[in-house]
Amino acid sequence: MNLLKQNKPENITPAEIPERTRELVDKLELTRSLTRDEWTELIRERSPALAEYLFEKARKIRIRHYGHAVYIRGLIEITSYCRNDCLYCGIRRSNANAQRYRLTKEDIMSCCEHGYQLGFRTFVLQGGEDSWYTDERMADIVSSIHTSWPDCAITLSLGERSRESYQLLFEAGADRYLLRHETFDSRHYSSLHPPELTARHRQKCLWDLKEIGYQVGTGFMVGSPFQTPENLADDMLFLKELDPQMVGIGPFIPHHDTPFADQPAGTMELTLFMLGLIRLLLPKVLLPSTTALGTISPEGREKGILAGANVVMPNLSPPAVREKYLLYDNKICTGDEAAESLKNLDSRMRSIGYHIKVDRGDSLNF
Repeated sequence: MNLLKQNKPENITPAEIPERTRELVDKLELTRSLTRDEWTELIRERSPALAEYLFEKARKIRIRHYGHAVYIRGLIEITSYCRNDCLYCGIRRSNANAQRYRLTKEDIMSCCEHGYQLGFRTFVLQGGEDSWYTDERMADIVSSIHTSWPDCAITLSLGERSRESYQLLFEAGADRYLLRHETFDSRHYSSLHPPELTARHRQKCLWDLKEIGYQVGTGFMVGSPFQTPENLADDMLFLKELDPQMVGIGPFIPHHDTPFADQPAGTMELTLFMLGLIRLLLPKVLLPSTTALGTISPEGREKGILAGANVVMPNLSPPAVREKYLLYDNKICTGDEAAESLKNLDSRMRSIGYHIKVDRGDSLNF
């Protein structure tokens, strides 16, 4: 694998890049801001040569702030039950074929113990919106993790909850919360979700989290059904306004038991381009090279890092349940995706000039 050489822009001549789009990338790098029309034009008129021009800038910015470190977060998928019925999701409520499970407090603590021994200092508890995890039950879990491993950060990704719930979990010891807004545009949002879910409420949750004091992560799907360049432009404008500490994006991948089973998947090409744009927009943001990116291409994770990403989240969930948390088809959950394979993952990162760093990362603010 010689991805680093492949991603070097020396073979690109200025003549290959239209002046207008090159100027937009330069403006973004300089001002960290574009208008909606400029975002739309840049995304619509992208080209392979422009992408390499962008990636070179993105790499320089991430190296300026983070060096060649790739930060590791331990992912624990605590439940595959979900009260929602989102049209794209494999664990949607109405999918009778989904394999359901939920981890007990003891299961979760065991995952954290295992992760701590491996060197992890950030645990990410993710799951569907499962009412079994009441505020009190979840607060007890968070408090126990915080007490047992006070030098570790606790990140939650449990969907939409009340402001009071977020406040309680914050007071119990949660530091960070991930809630992808999925798409900013309300009409597009309604085409992907059941009527009871709205873009406005999703965004309110993010503002609530920020006001409470969480370090906040958000993000969106790339190439989701009915998505337009204008939708992506709106997503970028929202990122600018929210100014999150982390942004997680990944390609839409269909699941065979959902209404979108026959929809085309998002592309690695557009996902990588958006990663590069986000790095220029938010230079210090924590930007994962996601599982979905690794799912659509064997080299997806590495290419994500070379496009400006600087985080990966290996799986700490019990091996027996990893294949049950199937949000989309062919999701990777073993091999180098597993937390136990950190040595292999580090080897892959070193092959492109980077290395993994397993710590809490307080200085990174996420």
